[in-house]
Amino acid sequence: MQVHECVSFILLKDNQVLLEKRAQDKEYDPNLIAIPGGHMEHGETREQALFRELEEELDIVPTSYVYLCSLYHPTGELQLIHYYVITQWTGTIVSLEADEVAWHSLEANPLDIEADKVALAEYRRLSLSLIIL
Repeated sequence: MQVHECVSFILLKDNQVLLEKRAQDKEYDPNLIAIPGGHMEHGETREQALFRELEEELDIVPTSYVYLCSLYHPTGELQLIHYYVITQWTGTIVSLEADEVAWHSLEANPLDIEADKVALAEYRRLSLSLIIL
């Protein structure tokens, strides 16, 4: 089975995380609440994909980010999602591809995708250890 690499971004502000409600017409995971992200293009590095997807999805440019982890997400295709934590950016967040984006508490969130739940739990685990500030 072919693996499709993706990047996802955990945007943080005031102990909240930005989540999206995926569009109904998306091929994979329509209508689900998820961490925003997208597919890497052929020949693209993870960092290039991160910058491109943040601009395409939310119209922002990250100024402070760190790689968190990579997790498999079996959906209609097998995805390998590379998660990044974004704590600072330039621009105003605008939902350009999702039905909507909204801020949610880090402790109580409505994620529907298991890999996203694991990634957010990993962020909370590491941030408590002061590994990620």
